[in-house]
Amino acid sequence: MSQQLDRADARVTHASGLSGTIKAFMDRVKSGDLGSLPVVVGLAIIWTVFTALNPIFLSPNNLVNLLFDCSTTGVIALGIVCVLMLGEIDLSVGSMSGVGSAMIGVIWVNQGVPLPVAIGTAVALGALIGAVYATLRNRLGMPSFVSTLSGLLALLGLQLYMLGATGSINLPYGSKMVEFGQLMILPAWLSYSLAVIPGIVMLVVGRSTNARRRAANLSAGSSTALVIKAALTTVALVAIVAYLSLGRGVPWMFALFVALVLAMNYALTRTQWGRSMKAVGGNAEAARRAGINVRGIYISAFMLCSALAALGGVLSAARLASSSQQAGTGDVNLNAIAAAVIGGTSLFGGRGSAFSALLGIIVIQSIANGLTLLNLNSSFRYMITGAVLAIAVIVDSLARQSRASHGRG
Repeated sequence: MSQQLDRADARVTHASGLSGTIKAFMDRVKSGDLGSLPVVVGLAIIWTVFTALNPIFLSPNNLVNLLFDCSTTGVIALGIVCVLMLGEIDLSVGSMSGVGSAMIGVIWVNQGVPLPVAIGTAVALGALIGAVYATLRNRLGMPSFVSTLSGLLALLGLQLYMLGATGSINLPYGSKMVEFGQLMILPAWLSYSLAVIPGIVMLVVGRSTNARRRAANLSAGSSTALVIKAALTTVALVAIVAYLSLGRGVPWMFALFVALVLAMNYALTRTQWGRSMKAVGGNAEAARRAGINVRGIYISAFMLCSALAALGGVLSAARLASSSQQAGTGDVNLNAIAAAVIGGTSLFGGRGSAFSALLGIIVIQSIANGLTLLNLNSSFRYMITGAVLAIAVIVDSLARQSRASHGRG
C-alpha cells in the first residue's frame, strides 16, 4: 500500500514538475528573458515565406549549400559574440578574415609552407592583432570602435600588399583544402551518431544537476520534462540529418562550425572564464571589485574574436578556392556583427550565447539564399537584413526594459 502511495506521489510530483517547467518558461518570457525564441520564430517565418515563393528553397541540396555558406561567416560571428558580451565591438573582423585568406594563398601556395603551419600562422596573427586592440583599450583607454576601425583600414592595406598586383591567388582545386570547403560530407553513420549525442548528454547532465540540487535541498527540475526535452532534441536532430541525407548530407565545414559553437558554449556556461565574461559585460567596475581580472578578460575576448575572424578567412579561401582582394570585403563585416545581434547577443553587454552566432547566421544566409532563388538583386537583401537587424535590436531593448521592471536585470 505504501509503495502504491509512493508511486502516486511520484506521478503527482512529475506532473506538477512538468507544468511548473512550462509555467516557469512562460514567466521568463513575460519578464523579458526571451532567449532564442524571437530568432526561432523569425526563422520559421522566413523559411515559410521563401518556401511558398519557391519550393526549391527547402530542398535538401539547397539546404546543404546554405550550411556550407553559413560556416565561413558564422565562425567570424562566433568571435563577435565574445566582444559584444563585454559591451565592445570589433569593426575589423572582415579585414582580418581577408588577411587570413591572403596568408593561405601567399604562405601555402606561393611559398610552399605546409598547410597546417599556414593556418596556424594566420590564426596566431589574428590573436596577436586582438591582443593589440585589448592593450590599446586597457592601457590607453582607446574605445574599441576607434581602435578596430583603425585596424580595419590597416588590415585591408596589409591584405592588398600581400596579394600584390595580381590581386588573387588560386588554391589547388584538387587539394584537401578546397575539397573541405566545397565537397566533403560527413559519413551517414557519423552524422546520425552526432545527432544522438546531444540528447544523451542533455539527459545525463540534467539528471546529475537535479541530483546535486536535491542533495543540497534546492529546487530541481522535472525529470519528466528533462526526458521529453532530450527526446524531442534527439528526434529533431535525427530528422534534420535524415532530410539532409536525401541530398548530399551534412558538410564537414558546418560540423566544424558547430563544434566551435559547442566548445564556446561550454566555455561561456561551464567555466570561470565564462562567468567572468558575463560579469564584466554586466558591470566592469563591480567585476573588478569582486576580484576578476578585467583586463585579462578583455584581452582573451579580443584575441578570440580576431583569431576566429582569421580562421573564418581561411575557411572562406577554401570555400572560394582562392585568396583574393575581395575576401573579407563587402558585407562580410556587417553580416558577422548582424548575425551575433540577430541571434540574441545583447549590444548592451552581459548577455549572449555561442548559439547566437549559429542562429543568426542561418537567418542571414537564409535571406540571401532565398532572394537568390527568386532572382532578386542584392539591394533587397541589404534592405531586408537591415530591417531584421533593427527588429532584433528593438526586441533586445524592450526585453532589457522588461527585465529591469521585473527586477531581473
